[in-house]
Amino acid sequence: MSDQPGLSYAAAGVDIDAAHRAMKGVAALVRSTATPDTLSALGSFGGLYRVPRDARQPVLVASTDGVGTKLKVAFTTGRHGTVGEDLVNHCVNDILVQGAKPLFFLDYVGVGRLEPGVVEALVEGVARGCRENGCALLGGETAEMPDMYQPGEYDLAGTIVGMVEEDRVIDGRAIRPGDAIVALASTGLHTNGYSLARRIVFERMKLTPDSAFPEEDGSVADVLLRVHRSYLRSLYPLVQAGRVRGLAHITGGGLVDNVPRILPDAVDARFELASWNVPPLFRVLQREGGVQQAEMFRAFNMGVGMVAVVAADDADAVVRELSAAGERAWIAGEIVPGGGNVVLN
Repeated sequence: MSDQPGLSYAAAGVDIDAAHRAMKGVAALVRSTATPDTLSALGSFGGLYRVPRDARQPVLVASTDGVGTKLKVAFTTGRHGTVGEDLVNHCVNDILVQGAKPLFFLDYVGVGRLEPGVVEALVEGVARGCRENGCALLGGETAEMPDMYQPGEYDLAGTIVGMVEEDRVIDGRAIRPGDAIVALASTGLHTNGYSLARRIVFERMKLTPDSAFPEEDGSVADVLLRVHRSYLRSLYPLVQAGRVRGLAHITGGGLVDNVPRILPDAVDARFELASWNVPPLFRVLQREGGVQQAEMFRAFNMGVGMVAVVAADDADAVVRELSAAGERAWIAGEIVPGGGNVVLN
């Protein structure tokens, strides 16, 4: 037998007791998201959720995503309370574009060492996003893995499951030439483009998280951590009414790569760039980074977080209703004959 002292899991870097304490701290947050169809409580091996009883021909829609290198900004600032909300809203938007309303969410936090309050702050953001979008935080995993992450760093990912009636699935097949393109404003970078944005802001511009962001109202931390907004509340009534022919969530790849995902092969989406003023955030990044225009429209959302394709004669009414619901929306272009591409005029 070795003369060295015996090892334990805690000595190897995994503190099971700390994990239990963290879970007690989030139990109330998880309970706060329960819906009438939630059938299990925190701590079950699997989450139980009843398919809503009023569903006729339910189709489940699932998506998994992360927050990306926006987390680096959270690490640098020590502000962990919003990235969980970013995660939920991103996933909600990803299934909304197919007409689905969220049912439940699962989160995953991977961390080198559990830091007091950090996991609670992350889950608080996730729970807030779930409550605001009407979905249950059904379960998740917090994995403490020494040597996998640098001190003070973690990864955050999530999976969402929603439902749409089979005859209400939005797949873009109804899009036709002459349709109008309605743009809905973003609240900033959302959760994409941060590898480039961080290099411009922190390396080229030499700013710190507490610096005032040029031409914006707030600090660098405030601007870069603006929450990725959810479009569910404003768009879902239009989706339910069958007035939306296509939806595209503008994430990585921008307008150029995301809008073609919903286009039939025989049409193009033609955007009129003069129809909106690109927010100062993006103008500063382009100028200070020397980024070409084409690259800007692939790396960033350029102020457009969601695109809806609607009948031309309904477009003005759609914009009015979205505006009344609190969105900044406008007619940004039209569908024209083509080959499934985006044209920026």
